[in-house]
Amino acid sequence: MVKNTEVNLSAIARDLKKAASDAVVIGVGQGTDGPFLLENPLTAKSVEALADSLKVLGITGAPDQAVRLPGLPETGSGILVLAGVGKVDAGGKVSGEGLRRAAGSAVRQLAGLSSVTLAFPTATIADVAAIAEGAALGAYSFTEFRSSKDGLKDPVANVAIFTELAGDKDLNAALDRARLLGKAVNATRSLVNQPPSHLYPESFADAAKDLSKGLPVKVTVWDEKRLEKEGFGGIMGVGKGSARQPRLVKVEYSPAKATRKIALVGKGITFDTGGISIKPALGMGDMKSDMAGAAVVLNTVLAIAGLGLPVKATAWLCIAENMPSGAASRPADVLTMFGGKTVEVLNTDAEGRLVMADGIVAASQEYPDAIIDVATLTGAQLIALGNRTAGIMGADSVTGPLKAAADRAGELVWPMPLPDELRPSLDSQVADLANIGERHGGMMTAAVFLREFVGKDKGGQTIPWAHIDIAGPSFNNGAPYGYTPKQGTGCTVRTLVAYVEDLLA
Repeated sequence: MVKNTEVNLSAIARDLKKAASDAVVIGVGQGTDGPFLLENPLTAKSVEALADSLKVLGITGAPDQAVRLPGLPETGSGILVLAGVGKVDAGGKVSGEGLRRAAGSAVRQLAGLSSVTLAFPTATIADVAAIAEGAALGAYSFTEFRSSKDGLKDPVANVAIFTELAGDKDLNAALDRARLLGKAVNATRSLVNQPPSHLYPESFADAAKDLSKGLPVKVTVWDEKRLEKEGFGGIMGVGKGSARQPRLVKVEYSPAKATRKIALVGKGITFDTGGISIKPALGMGDMKSDMAGAAVVLNTVLAIAGLGLPVKATAWLCIAENMPSGAASRPADVLTMFGGKTVEVLNTDAEGRLVMADGIVAASQEYPDAIIDVATLTGAQLIALGNRTAGIMGADSVTGPLKAAADRAGELVWPMPLPDELRPSLDSQVADLANIGERHGGMMTAAVFLREFVGKDKGGQTIPWAHIDIAGPSFNNGAPYGYTPKQGTGCTVRTLVAYVEDLLA
């Protein structure tokens, strides 16, 4: 169902002509004395001529700047591209994220070409990996609902990375990882970009099965009858107002040599009208992206399986469509959640936490080493942290490593507290708790609600847990930047994969 875009990645050394690509890209940095060319494979004569022309050509080295020039005979390509990497320190060293963004931006802007050679500085395998990852993320498009391709450009299909490390024994593994991460992120983007006419609970479950084909994972689907029978009151309470009934999807990767066990829970509201507490019409179309958390955890587990990491990883996709109808939940209704706790629904537009609570309880019953939930949960996240930075909350033993993993992956997250005084605001007069509480700091209040459903381990201790609110960074309404396109961004997949790798390390 979901059409994905993948790029072929390779590495070459020495002779640029052997790549025979449509364009060669070299980097330009912003130094204290102005723009300058980064280390590249061009001849000294060419470098001198280009360096003298940077200011005349208006080349600043700013991020996302990609200036096309006629190719040079020594490159064997018809186009030479000077790509900005942003500010560079006195030693000329570009960070991994700087390389990742510059490569992704160049590949994104060179859509329409078949092949591109990236000739950025590569002192280490990590540098090559960052460039490859950026290229894989930049080579993305979403055109499956276009009746004509007139005026549209296909993403770059082949990327060669020029590096003296081309013969290194660790390089192929780095390129394979970059390709798999790019595939996982791009699949997440494509799920988020699907219109709600095509992505709804049943079709989302089918998409999970399709994307899992060929991987050593097991997919289990709860339909509305099984959800009702087994007491998933949160998912059913949110989804029963729609003609398209809810689903719970469990995706398990269980390698024989697993040394750790993690559970990932994702919010999968395929469209959110707000229910009876209906949203304003303006901007409601963006609510097709309210299932981004479920797309993230699905593709994270598939990436972990593709990489063959020795960890048992389980994704719980809590999927429903939040619609107003005669069957929909009303404000003041009480739902009995999976596990038995009761919740008074004071606002049907605070629905994500209801489906997530069921998923967290289900995940807890398998006693994982950690539970991480991912959700486009609150508008308060955007108010607190803006459009590009996710909020992470929960146990320090999980949020600390998550922040470190995000830093390594080049994704923006920020730890937020869970103040004790927020819990009383969730008290209900008729049920165990209410689904809304203190309005100020609403991102944290929502996390405090979710924390109520985290279970105990076999020793009676609360399972380590973290919540990631991606309401802002999961969907880009602005212009493309770096390796990030418009609409679905695929954020957090790379952070979660890096988190698992760090656990194993």
